[in-house]
Amino acid sequence: MKRSEVFTPTTQPTITYIGEHLTERKITLQRAVEMGAAVITLSGPSKSGKTVFVETVLGKDNLIQVTGASVTSADVLWKRVFDKVGTPIPVTESTAESTETSGGASIEAGVPGVLKGGVNLGGKSTAGLTGTRSVSPDYLNMIVREFANSGLIIFIDDFHYIPKGIQDEIATLIKEAVRQGVIFVCASVPYHADDVILANPDLRGRTVKLDFDYWNASTLQRIAKKGFDALNVEVSESVIDAFSLEAAGSPQLMQALCLNLCFEFNIERTGAERRSIPCPIEAIEKVCRLTSLMNDYTSVIDSMKDGPKSRGERRKSYNLRDGRQLEVYPLILRAISTNPPELTIRYQNLQGRIANLCRPGEVPSGSSVTGACAHLMEIANGTANASIVEWDGESDVLDIRDPYLLFALRWSEVNGE
Repeated sequence: MKRSEVFTPTTQPTITYIGEHLTERKITLQRAVEMGAAVITLSGPSKSGKTVFVETVLGKDNLIQVTGASVTSADVLWKRVFDKVGTPIPVTESTAESTETSGGASIEAGVPGVLKGGVNLGGKSTAGLTGTRSVSPDYLNMIVREFANSGLIIFIDDFHYIPKGIQDEIATLIKEAVRQGVIFVCASVPYHADDVILANPDLRGRTVKLDFDYWNASTLQRIAKKGFDALNVEVSESVIDAFSLEAAGSPQLMQALCLNLCFEFNIERTGAERRSIPCPIEAIEKVCRLTSLMNDYTSVIDSMKDGPKSRGERRKSYNLRDGRQLEVYPLILRAISTNPPELTIRYQNLQGRIANLCRPGEVPSGSSVTGACAHLMEIANGTANASIVEWDGESDVLDIRDPYLLFALRWSEVNGE
Protein backbone atom coordinates (compact mmCIF):
# COMPACT_ATOMS: atom_id res chain seq x y z
CA MET A 1 0.00 0.00 0.00
CA LYS A 2 1.44 3.37 -1.03
CA ARG A 3 1.83 6.22 1.45
CA SER A 4 -0.33 8.51 -0.74
CA GLU A 5 -3.14 5.94 -0.52
CA VAL A 6 -2.95 5.93 3.26
CA PHE A 7 -2.61 9.64 4.02
CA THR A 8 -4.79 11.72 1.68
CA PRO A 9 -4.89 15.45 2.57
CA THR A 10 -6.41 16.47 -0.77
CA THR A 11 -8.83 13.61 -1.42
CA GLN A 12 -11.36 11.51 0.46
CA PRO A 13 -9.55 9.15 2.86
CA THR A 14 -10.35 5.46 3.09
CA ILE A 15 -7.67 3.78 5.23
CA THR A 16 -7.45 6.74 7.59
CA TYR A 17 -11.08 7.82 7.62
CA ILE A 18 -12.24 8.41 11.19
CA GLY A 19 -15.99 8.64 11.60
CA GLU A 20 -16.98 7.09 14.93
CA HIS A 21 -17.30 10.50 16.59
CA LEU A 22 -19.74 11.49 13.84
CA THR A 23 -22.14 8.59 14.34
CA GLU A 24 -25.08 10.69 15.53
CA ARG A 25 -24.64 13.15 12.68
CA LYS A 26 -24.44 10.25 10.23
CA ILE A 27 -27.77 8.85 11.47
CA THR A 28 -29.39 12.29 11.31
CA LEU A 29 -28.16 12.82 7.74
CA GLN A 30 -29.35 9.40 6.56
CA ARG A 31 -32.78 9.93 8.12
CA ALA A 32 -33.09 13.36 6.53
CA VAL A 33 -32.35 11.92 3.10
CA GLU A 34 -34.79 9.08 3.63
CA MET A 35 -37.45 11.58 4.67
CA GLY A 36 -36.85 13.40 1.40
CA ALA A 37 -37.93 16.87 0.26
CA ALA A 38 -35.59 18.72 2.58
CA VAL A 39 -32.70 21.15 2.80
CA ILE A 40 -29.87 19.74 4.91
CA THR A 41 -27.57 22.48 6.19
CA LEU A 42 -24.05 21.68 7.36
CA SER A 43 -22.16 24.26 9.35
CA GLY A 44 -18.59 23.92 10.51
CA PRO A 45 -15.21 25.60 10.37
CA SER A 46 -13.02 25.50 7.30
CA LYS A 47 -11.10 22.21 6.89
CA SER A 48 -13.18 20.47 9.57
CA GLY A 49 -14.20 17.55 7.36
CA LYS A 50 -17.76 18.53 6.32
CA THR A 51 -17.33 17.64 2.66
CA VAL A 52 -15.61 14.30 3.34
CA PHE A 53 -18.39 13.44 5.79
CA VAL A 54 -21.13 14.05 3.21
CA GLU A 55 -19.25 12.16 0.48
CA THR A 56 -18.63 9.20 2.76
CA VAL A 57 -22.14 8.93 4.21
CA LEU A 58 -24.14 9.62 1.04
CA GLY A 59 -21.68 8.38 -1.58
CA LYS A 60 -20.01 10.61 -4.14
CA ASP A 61 -22.00 9.03 -6.98
CA ASN A 62 -25.23 10.23 -5.39
CA LEU A 63 -24.09 13.85 -5.10
CA ILE A 64 -24.29 16.61 -7.67
CA GLN A 65 -21.59 18.69 -6.00
CA VAL A 66 -21.03 22.35 -6.86
CA THR A 67 -19.41 25.25 -5.03
CA GLY A 68 -20.75 28.67 -4.17
CA ALA A 69 -17.34 30.23 -4.79
CA SER A 70 -17.27 32.78 -7.63
CA VAL A 71 -21.04 32.60 -8.15
CA THR A 72 -22.01 35.96 -9.63
CA SER A 73 -25.61 35.09 -10.45
CA ALA A 74 -28.12 32.32 -9.82
CA ASP A 75 -27.64 31.27 -13.46
CA VAL A 76 -23.97 30.50 -12.78
CA LEU A 77 -24.86 28.11 -9.97
CA TRP A 78 -27.58 26.24 -11.83
CA LYS A 79 -25.41 25.96 -14.94
CA ARG A 80 -22.77 24.29 -12.76
CA VAL A 81 -25.40 21.81 -11.58
CA PHE A 82 -26.50 20.86 -15.09
CA ASP A 83 -22.91 20.75 -16.36
CA LYS A 84 -22.33 18.01 -13.77
CA VAL A 85 -25.07 15.81 -15.20
CA GLY A 86 -24.56 16.80 -18.82
CA THR A 87 -28.02 18.24 -19.30
CA PRO A 88 -28.11 20.91 -22.05
CA ILE A 89 -29.67 24.22 -21.08
CA PRO A 90 -31.94 25.75 -23.74
CA VAL A 91 -31.08 29.35 -24.47
CA THR A 92 -33.09 29.84 -27.69
CA GLU A 93 -36.39 28.65 -29.12
CA SER A 94 -37.79 28.50 -32.66
CA THR A 95 -40.28 31.12 -33.80
CA ALA A 96 -42.67 31.24 -36.76
CA GLU A 97 -44.58 34.23 -38.12
CA SER A 98 -46.94 34.60 -41.11
CA THR A 99 -48.33 37.60 -43.03
CA GLU A 100 -51.33 37.79 -45.37
CA THR A 101 -51.75 40.14 -48.36
CA SER A 102 -54.44 40.59 -51.04
CA GLY A 103 -54.00 40.58 -54.81
CA GLY A 104 -51.82 37.54 -55.01
CA ALA A 105 -48.65 39.52 -54.73
CA SER A 106 -46.73 41.43 -52.17
CA ILE A 107 -43.84 43.78 -52.10
CA GLU A 108 -40.89 42.92 -49.84
CA ALA A 109 -37.63 44.71 -49.31
CA GLY A 110 -38.57 47.37 -51.85
CA VAL A 111 -38.73 44.93 -54.78
CA PRO A 112 -42.19 44.96 -56.42
CA GLY A 113 -43.78 41.73 -57.55
CA VAL A 114 -41.56 39.46 -55.50
CA LEU A 115 -43.33 37.14 -53.08
CA LYS A 116 -41.07 35.33 -50.60
CA GLY A 117 -42.29 32.15 -49.04
CA GLY A 118 -45.89 32.89 -50.10
CA VAL A 119 -48.74 30.91 -51.54
CA ASN A 120 -51.78 32.20 -53.46
CA LEU A 121 -55.11 31.36 -51.85
CA GLY A 122 -58.05 32.81 -53.75
CA GLY A 123 -56.45 36.14 -54.43
CA LYS A 124 -54.71 36.23 -51.08
CA SER A 125 -51.17 35.21 -50.28
CA THR A 126 -49.47 34.27 -47.04
CA ALA A 127 -45.76 34.63 -46.27
CA GLY A 128 -44.02 32.69 -43.48
CA LEU A 129 -40.86 33.63 -41.58
CA THR A 130 -38.99 31.36 -39.16
CA GLY A 131 -36.18 32.16 -36.73
CA THR A 132 -35.00 31.91 -33.16
CA ARG A 133 -35.18 34.06 -30.09
CA SER A 134 -33.37 34.06 -26.76
CA VAL A 135 -35.20 32.60 -23.77
CA SER A 136 -34.52 32.40 -20.06
CA PRO A 137 -34.16 28.77 -18.91
CA ASP A 138 -36.84 27.52 -16.54
CA TYR A 139 -34.39 26.17 -13.97
CA LEU A 140 -37.09 25.16 -11.49
CA ASN A 141 -38.85 22.82 -13.91
CA MET A 142 -35.51 21.49 -15.14
CA ILE A 143 -34.33 20.73 -11.60
CA VAL A 144 -37.60 19.07 -10.63
CA ARG A 145 -37.65 17.00 -13.83
CA GLU A 146 -34.01 15.93 -13.41
CA PHE A 147 -33.72 15.39 -9.65
CA ALA A 148 -37.09 15.00 -7.92
CA ASN A 149 -37.30 11.57 -6.26
CA SER A 150 -34.26 10.47 -8.29
CA GLY A 151 -31.91 9.51 -5.48
CA LEU A 152 -29.55 12.30 -6.56
CA ILE A 153 -28.81 15.11 -4.12
CA ILE A 154 -27.68 18.62 -5.04
CA PHE A 155 -24.77 19.51 -2.74
CA ILE A 156 -23.91 23.23 -2.67
CA ASP A 157 -20.59 23.57 -0.84
CA ASP A 158 -19.41 26.96 0.45
CA PHE A 159 -22.91 28.44 0.20
CA HIS A 160 -21.69 31.39 2.28
CA TYR A 161 -19.52 32.60 -0.62
CA ILE A 162 -22.63 33.46 -2.65
CA PRO A 163 -23.54 37.18 -2.41
CA LYS A 164 -26.58 37.92 -0.26
CA GLY A 165 -28.92 39.09 -3.03
CA ILE A 166 -28.14 36.02 -5.12
CA GLN A 167 -28.67 33.77 -2.07
CA ASP A 168 -32.23 35.10 -1.84
CA GLU A 169 -32.94 34.19 -5.47
CA ILE A 170 -31.40 30.73 -5.11
CA ALA A 171 -33.27 30.02 -1.86
CA THR A 172 -36.59 30.89 -3.50
CA LEU A 173 -36.00 28.26 -6.18
CA ILE A 174 -34.75 25.75 -3.58
CA LYS A 175 -37.98 26.16 -1.60
CA GLU A 176 -40.15 25.33 -4.61
CA ALA A 177 -37.90 22.46 -5.72
CA VAL A 178 -37.90 20.94 -2.23
CA ARG A 179 -41.69 21.11 -2.19
CA GLN A 180 -41.67 18.97 -5.34
CA GLY A 181 -39.29 16.29 -4.07
CA VAL A 182 -35.73 17.57 -4.59
CA ILE A 183 -33.13 17.21 -1.81
CA PHE A 184 -30.41 19.80 -1.22
CA VAL A 185 -27.35 19.85 1.05
CA CYS A 186 -25.87 23.29 1.71
CA ALA A 187 -22.55 23.62 3.56
CA SER A 188 -21.35 26.83 5.19
CA VAL A 189 -19.02 28.03 7.91
CA PRO A 190 -20.60 28.46 11.39
CA TYR A 191 -21.11 32.21 11.27
CA HIS A 192 -23.18 31.73 8.09
CA ALA A 193 -24.97 28.58 9.19
CA ASP A 194 -28.44 30.07 8.73
CA ASP A 195 -27.83 31.80 5.40
CA VAL A 196 -30.22 29.52 3.51
CA ILE A 197 -33.01 30.04 6.05
CA LEU A 198 -32.45 33.79 6.27
CA ALA A 199 -32.56 33.99 2.49
CA ASN A 200 -36.03 32.43 2.53
CA PRO A 201 -37.76 31.97 5.92
CA ASP A 202 -40.40 29.75 4.25
CA LEU A 203 -37.80 26.98 4.34
CA ARG A 204 -38.25 26.65 8.09
CA GLY A 205 -39.78 23.28 8.81
CA ARG A 206 -38.14 21.78 5.74
CA THR A 207 -34.58 22.08 7.04
CA VAL A 208 -32.36 19.63 8.93
CA LYS A 209 -29.31 21.23 10.54
CA LEU A 210 -26.01 19.52 11.31
CA ASP A 211 -23.28 21.38 13.21
CA PHE A 212 -19.61 20.48 13.02
CA ASP A 213 -16.64 21.63 15.04
CA TYR A 214 -12.89 21.25 14.86
CA TRP A 215 -11.67 17.80 15.81
CA ASN A 216 -10.12 17.25 19.23
CA ALA A 217 -6.54 16.10 19.58
CA SER A 218 -7.33 12.49 20.53
CA THR A 219 -9.48 12.01 17.41
CA LEU A 220 -6.78 13.50 15.19
CA GLN A 221 -4.22 11.16 16.74
CA ARG A 222 -6.25 8.20 15.50
CA ILE A 223 -5.59 9.30 11.90
CA ALA A 224 -1.86 8.97 12.48
CA LYS A 225 -2.10 5.69 14.36
CA LYS A 226 -4.32 3.99 11.77
CA GLY A 227 -2.17 5.26 8.91
CA PHE A 228 1.22 4.34 10.31
CA ASP A 229 -0.09 0.92 11.37
CA ALA A 230 -1.24 0.37 7.78
CA LEU A 231 2.29 1.22 6.60
CA ASN A 232 3.77 -1.04 9.30
CA VAL A 233 5.65 1.88 10.83
CA GLU A 234 6.21 2.72 14.48
CA VAL A 235 6.09 6.46 15.25
CA SER A 236 6.46 7.70 18.81
CA GLU A 237 3.45 9.00 20.76
CA SER A 238 5.24 12.32 21.29
CA VAL A 239 5.42 12.94 17.54
CA ILE A 240 1.76 12.06 17.03
CA ASP A 241 0.82 14.32 19.96
CA ALA A 242 2.83 17.18 18.47
CA PHE A 243 1.16 16.75 15.07
CA SER A 244 -2.32 16.67 16.63
CA LEU A 245 -1.65 20.03 18.31
CA GLU A 246 -0.18 21.59 15.18
CA ALA A 247 -3.17 20.43 13.10
CA ALA A 248 -5.36 22.77 15.20
CA GLY A 249 -8.49 20.66 14.82
CA SER A 250 -8.16 20.02 11.07
CA PRO A 251 -8.17 16.38 9.89
CA GLN A 252 -6.95 17.57 6.51
CA LEU A 253 -3.90 19.21 8.06
CA MET A 254 -3.24 16.10 10.19
CA GLN A 255 -3.24 14.00 7.00
CA ALA A 256 -0.75 16.42 5.41
CA LEU A 257 1.64 16.29 8.38
CA CYS A 258 1.66 12.50 8.42
CA LEU A 259 2.21 12.28 4.66
CA ASN A 260 5.11 14.71 4.83
CA LEU A 261 6.70 12.67 7.60
CA CYS A 262 6.54 9.70 5.20
CA PHE A 263 8.27 11.82 2.54
CA GLU A 264 10.94 12.95 4.98
CA PHE A 265 11.82 9.41 6.10
CA ASN A 266 11.35 7.70 2.71
CA ILE A 267 8.40 5.63 3.83
CA GLU A 268 7.05 4.79 0.38
CA ARG A 269 4.71 1.88 1.05
CA THR A 270 3.78 -0.81 3.56
CA GLY A 271 6.92 -2.63 4.64
CA ALA A 272 7.29 -6.34 5.14
CA GLU A 273 8.86 -5.73 8.56
CA ARG A 274 7.92 -3.27 11.27
CA ARG A 275 10.02 -0.12 11.01
CA SER A 276 10.63 2.29 13.87
CA ILE A 277 11.08 5.98 13.01
CA PRO A 278 13.16 8.13 15.38
CA CYS A 279 11.89 11.69 15.16
CA PRO A 280 14.10 14.29 16.84
CA ILE A 281 12.65 17.76 17.26
CA GLU A 282 14.57 18.96 14.22
CA ALA A 283 12.79 16.39 12.04
CA ILE A 284 9.38 17.40 13.37
CA GLU A 285 10.13 21.05 12.64
CA LYS A 286 11.26 20.19 9.12
CA VAL A 287 8.05 18.26 8.47
CA CYS A 288 6.02 21.24 9.68
CA ARG A 289 7.91 23.63 7.40
CA LEU A 290 7.35 21.30 4.43
CA THR A 291 3.65 21.10 5.25
CA SER A 292 3.35 24.89 5.37
CA LEU A 293 4.17 24.93 1.65
CA MET A 294 0.90 23.12 0.85
CA ASN A 295 -1.21 26.26 1.31
CA ASP A 296 0.39 29.55 0.32
CA TYR A 297 -0.59 32.44 2.58
CA THR A 298 2.41 34.58 1.63
CA SER A 299 0.49 37.58 0.30
CA VAL A 300 -1.97 37.52 3.20
CA ILE A 301 0.71 37.40 5.87
CA ASP A 302 2.83 40.03 4.12
CA SER A 303 -0.17 42.37 3.98
CA MET A 304 -0.99 41.74 7.62
CA LYS A 305 2.60 42.45 8.67
CA ASP A 306 2.61 45.74 6.77
CA GLY A 307 -0.64 46.87 8.34
CA PRO A 308 -2.75 49.68 6.89
CA LYS A 309 -1.16 52.65 5.19
CA SER A 310 0.42 54.84 7.84
CA ARG A 311 -0.35 58.24 6.27
CA GLY A 312 3.29 59.22 6.30
CA GLU A 313 3.79 58.74 10.05
CA ARG A 314 6.30 56.21 11.25
CA ARG A 315 4.78 53.63 13.54
CA LYS A 316 6.23 52.98 16.97
CA SER A 317 8.53 49.97 17.29
CA TYR A 318 8.75 47.82 20.40
CA ASN A 319 11.93 46.25 21.76
CA LEU A 320 11.79 42.48 22.09
CA ARG A 321 13.60 40.32 24.61
CA ASP A 322 15.68 38.78 21.81
CA GLY A 323 17.03 42.19 20.79
CA ARG A 324 14.83 42.77 17.74
CA GLN A 325 12.36 45.58 17.17
CA LEU A 326 8.88 45.11 15.76
CA GLU A 327 5.92 47.34 15.03
CA VAL A 328 2.55 46.37 16.49
CA TYR A 329 1.26 44.44 13.45
CA PRO A 330 4.13 41.95 13.01
CA LEU A 331 4.37 41.79 16.82
CA ILE A 332 0.77 40.56 17.09
CA LEU A 333 1.37 37.98 14.36
CA ARG A 334 4.44 36.74 16.17
CA ALA A 335 2.43 36.47 19.39
CA ILE A 336 -0.26 34.45 17.60
CA SER A 337 2.43 32.08 16.31
CA THR A 338 3.83 31.25 19.76
CA ASN A 339 2.99 28.07 21.68
CA PRO A 340 0.51 26.60 22.15
CA PRO A 341 -1.23 26.84 18.76
CA GLU A 342 -4.71 28.29 19.31
CA LEU A 343 -7.33 29.29 16.77
CA THR A 344 -9.30 31.39 19.27
CA ILE A 345 -7.32 33.81 21.39
CA ARG A 346 -8.92 36.10 23.95
CA TYR A 347 -7.48 39.54 24.53
CA GLN A 348 -5.90 38.74 27.90
CA ASN A 349 -4.18 35.69 26.41
CA LEU A 350 -2.98 37.68 23.40
CA GLN A 351 -1.67 40.50 25.58
CA GLY A 352 0.13 37.93 27.73
CA ARG A 353 1.81 36.44 24.67
CA ILE A 354 2.87 39.91 23.54
CA ALA A 355 4.27 40.69 27.00
CA ASN A 356 6.33 37.49 26.91
CA LEU A 357 7.94 38.69 23.65
CA CYS A 358 8.62 42.28 24.72
CA ARG A 359 11.06 43.77 27.16
CA PRO A 360 9.49 45.03 30.39
CA GLY A 361 7.91 48.44 29.86
CA GLU A 362 7.87 47.95 26.05
CA VAL A 363 4.45 46.33 25.72
CA PRO A 364 1.98 48.18 23.43
CA SER A 365 -1.14 49.63 25.04
CA GLY A 366 -4.40 47.75 25.03
CA SER A 367 -6.01 50.20 22.62
CA SER A 368 -3.08 49.77 20.20
CA VAL A 369 -3.50 46.00 20.26
CA THR A 370 -7.30 45.97 19.88
CA GLY A 371 -7.20 48.60 17.13
CA ALA A 372 -4.51 46.64 15.29
CA CYS A 373 -6.56 43.42 15.59
CA ALA A 374 -9.50 45.12 13.89
CA HIS A 375 -7.22 46.29 11.07
CA LEU A 376 -5.64 42.84 10.76
CA MET A 377 -9.08 41.31 10.26
CA GLU A 378 -9.92 43.74 7.45
CA ILE A 379 -6.54 43.26 5.76
CA ALA A 380 -6.57 39.45 5.97
CA ASN A 381 -10.13 39.05 4.72
CA GLY A 382 -9.69 41.61 1.98
CA THR A 383 -6.44 40.06 0.72
CA ALA A 384 -7.75 36.49 0.86
CA ASN A 385 -11.18 37.49 -0.48
CA ALA A 386 -12.68 35.30 2.25
CA SER A 387 -13.50 35.59 5.93
CA ILE A 388 -10.46 33.89 7.49
CA VAL A 389 -9.98 36.14 10.54
CA GLU A 390 -12.52 37.66 12.91
CA TRP A 391 -11.96 40.22 15.63
CA ASP A 392 -14.94 40.46 17.98
CA GLY A 393 -14.52 43.91 19.45
CA GLU A 394 -17.32 43.45 21.96
CA SER A 395 -15.93 40.24 23.43
CA ASP A 396 -12.26 41.04 22.66
CA VAL A 397 -11.67 37.71 20.93
CA LEU A 398 -9.45 37.06 17.92
CA ASP A 399 -10.57 34.04 15.89
CA ILE A 400 -8.41 32.44 13.17
CA ARG A 401 -10.98 30.69 10.99
CA ASP A 402 -8.60 28.71 8.78
CA PRO A 403 -6.17 26.30 10.50
CA TYR A 404 -3.83 26.61 7.53
CA LEU A 405 -3.42 30.34 8.20
CA LEU A 406 -2.44 29.65 11.81
CA PHE A 407 -0.09 26.92 10.61
CA ALA A 408 1.50 29.30 8.09
CA LEU A 409 1.97 31.93 10.80
CA ARG A 410 3.79 29.35 12.90
CA TRP A 411 5.90 27.63 10.25
CA SER A 412 6.21 29.50 6.97
CA GLU A 413 9.33 31.54 6.31
CA VAL A 414 7.22 34.58 5.46
CA ASN A 415 6.51 35.13 9.15
CA GLY A 416 10.19 35.04 10.04
CA GLU A 417 12.00 38.23 10.93
